[in-house]
Amino acid sequence: MAIRVLVVDDSAVMRSVLSEIINQADDMEVVGTATDPIVAREMIKQLNPDVLTLDIEMPKMDGLEFLDKLMRLRPTPVIMISTLTERGSDVTFRALELGAVDFVTKPKLNSAQGIKVYSDEICDKIRAAHLARLRSPSKFAAAAPTPGAATGAGSAVSGPPIDAAVLRDRLVLIGASTGGTEAIKEVLTRFPEQMPGILIVQHMPEMFTGSFAKRLDGLCKIHVKEAEDGEKVLPGTAYLAPGHSHLLVKKSGGLYVCELSKADPVNRHRPSVDVLFHSAARHVGSSGVGVILTGMGKDGAQGMLAMKQAGCWNIGQDQESCVVYGMPREAAQIGAVDEVAPLNEVAQRVVARLKQPARRGA
Repeated sequence: MAIRVLVVDDSAVMRSVLSEIINQADDMEVVGTATDPIVAREMIKQLNPDVLTLDIEMPKMDGLEFLDKLMRLRPTPVIMISTLTERGSDVTFRALELGAVDFVTKPKLNSAQGIKVYSDEICDKIRAAHLARLRSPSKFAAAAPTPGAATGAGSAVSGPPIDAAVLRDRLVLIGASTGGTEAIKEVLTRFPEQMPGILIVQHMPEMFTGSFAKRLDGLCKIHVKEAEDGEKVLPGTAYLAPGHSHLLVKKSGGLYVCELSKADPVNRHRPSVDVLFHSAARHVGSSGVGVILTGMGKDGAQGMLAMKQAGCWNIGQDQESCVVYGMPREAAQIGAVDEVAPLNEVAQRVVARLKQPARRGA
């Protein structure tokens, strides 16, 4: 049965473009379009759509206000349509906090190739949203958390500090996709200030990764930044792959170093989790702790298996706490995962593993 989609956008051009893209796919159809949230509210009652695409900036009621009410009164998978601006990224992250499953940026309509890439992206995200486990709005703070405060139901991992040699020699590698912005935030805000270097790949457009890193940096005890080519990986710092490049880790003179690459997409993604994980298998080995979080598809599974074979200890998010149980499931099915944990325990499991001796590669 086709996925039923309601398109909510005040732009006639965007309503037409999205409708044409969605209706060309065999497994989905547009059951209605709405020019503003007031009209959309009535159409949702009448049509009971499976997924909404929602423009952030609209008349009568902005997308965030409508999303907040929708997720409280009639939870529905929502994909936000965002602009490629700094303000657009800030509002988009707020939408994800309120419970939107994912977002796409508005397409460049002057390029046939651009439309093709956009078509694939929007259809993939609609499929993921249809499968998504919706999160309770009660888990999201009504206001921005205070800097350094852990979000979610729990608190930061406590206990004796991690040994100085571990901080220098070990590395944490994290990969995520759909639902990953909130999952990464949940994990990183629970980490103590004393941590080894952390490298992260989240599938996200170029204009958004810098804003995401800044947002995390204001919430976490560790420092969070967008990775730069050739920079040394320091303890207590998390490096987020920029949206335009793959992130790899290399070792130089006994130190870990970030490397960025504009090589072709892998698993249709750049940055790709597999690219990071394969580089960690080669250069980090048993000194690594791998984490694979919520996400559609299989990116990261083969790389995680290579990490395990090199001696890395790997943790997968459990099905119950995933927005989309795709990437962790693929990794678990091929034997790449050593332990499975609910999202609110992932940080604790990582820290516990770092306090144990690294194992030898298989």
